[in-house]
Amino acid sequence: MGFDYFMNPFAEWIGWFPKHYSREERVLVHKLDFLILVFACLSTWANNLDVYAIYNAYESGMKDDLNLYGNRLSYLNAVYWAATIVFQIPSNALLTVVPAEYFIPACELMWGMFTLGTAFVKNYEQLLVMRFFVGVTSTPCWIGNAHIINTWYRRQELGKRNAIYYNTYPLGSMFTGYLQNACLTLDGIGGLQGWRWLFIICTIITVPISFVGMVFYPNVPDKCKSRWLTPAEKELAKKRLLDEGFAPSRGIDRSILKRVLKAWPTWVFFILANSFWQTPYPSTTPYLLWLGDRYPGNYSLINNLSTISYAISIVSAMFFAFYSDWRGNRWDSLLMAGVVVLVCNSMLMAWNIPTGAKFFAFIALGFCNGPINLIIAWFAETLSYDLEVRAISLAVINMGYCICALVVPLTAFQTIDAPRFYAGFIWSVCLSVVQLLMIPLPIYLERRDKRLGIHQAETDVIVASAAGLDEVSKEVAGGDESFSSREKKMDSDVKISALS
Repeated sequence: MGFDYFMNPFAEWIGWFPKHYSREERVLVHKLDFLILVFACLSTWANNLDVYAIYNAYESGMKDDLNLYGNRLSYLNAVYWAATIVFQIPSNALLTVVPAEYFIPACELMWGMFTLGTAFVKNYEQLLVMRFFVGVTSTPCWIGNAHIINTWYRRQELGKRNAIYYNTYPLGSMFTGYLQNACLTLDGIGGLQGWRWLFIICTIITVPISFVGMVFYPNVPDKCKSRWLTPAEKELAKKRLLDEGFAPSRGIDRSILKRVLKAWPTWVFFILANSFWQTPYPSTTPYLLWLGDRYPGNYSLINNLSTISYAISIVSAMFFAFYSDWRGNRWDSLLMAGVVVLVCNSMLMAWNIPTGAKFFAFIALGFCNGPINLIIAWFAETLSYDLEVRAISLAVINMGYCICALVVPLTAFQTIDAPRFYAGFIWSVCLSVVQLLMIPLPIYLERRDKRLGIHQAETDVIVASAAGLDEVSKEVAGGDESFSSREKKMDSDVKISALS
């Protein structure tokens, strides 16, 4: 009587996977959730902790100790984001070549070391160097883990897994503040200021998580050598994806740049994703600044109200994830969220409305943060025919987010304009209109590609590979130990014949 005996009825009841799954497939899904989601979420939480610790440290003594006056904090933020932006595409390109089970954890180990280095900097210049390398080494965290998650699951499983991964951010934000405040009570111990202890504790959390990844994290299915999955489970994992229309790895070659540039999801989702990621922005820092202006000095109330917004976002993410997986599409959830976002941003732009209406607008925007993770699942599904293009295009899209994270707060949402960010709310309304107008475009292009058979060669590879894996699976079930070498030859033959 194993773990799956108890988990399967509950997982089936909540719709974690369909009732028709075999016992072998259910066990595989449970294993994948543990091997992939646990490390991905821990890794992203540690990244969130390390990256944003500097803001808490700034208010807790670092500003005076390192003479961070004027715009120096903004420059530190700019250096971090600039490093992250530059390394986006190289990071995910490397991920298609270097084993993910070592690459992502190794980068986490390195950013942990640079976080530790931050605890011992003596001046502003040294801090700039540390922030740059934290930016470089932490880049593979979000985009790398997002890519791996979206290479292992069936379409009807992707929404829920992306939602859990997304919830790392609001959950982490809810917990991080308390942890960081606790670390600051260590002020003076060992002759170190409290803000220095904050970075030391962050490192103590980050480094063990990196070793967890090296032990448990799998690579993409076609290159998986995980000791925690049996040969039969590895074949089942690949066949599941082929059944869903996800093509096997083609590898990186000279054609990759052309393939990325020609793929319409790269550019359509660049606009769509970054619109949806930016339009709920008023529910974050602008909301906190408005609360601070309305309830000055009442930090407990402000913290509780911000926690409510995070909690609503978490519930929303899970609700829309289950709904979209059940419906079998992503667009209607995003359409519902897009309409609410437009209404709420319009209310904030008007501003001269009752306080209760403002509360509703800010909280409802937090609710609309939930379904935005579905864009990644939708994007992965539209690029199911090319794994490498999917990895690099995801980096291109996330570059847009990083650029907006750097530029938008410094332009549209300048702190001096708080609490009424007139320019920022106009920006949000305009983007809200753009995202609603963009939703029909990928729907039309997907249907057009299918009708015209634009990716028929890739489809032939998938069908042929699936047929071949059926034969391999029979050999595995029959105890044939020599199947792996024949499988490799068969896969090579299939790809050559289908693409020729």
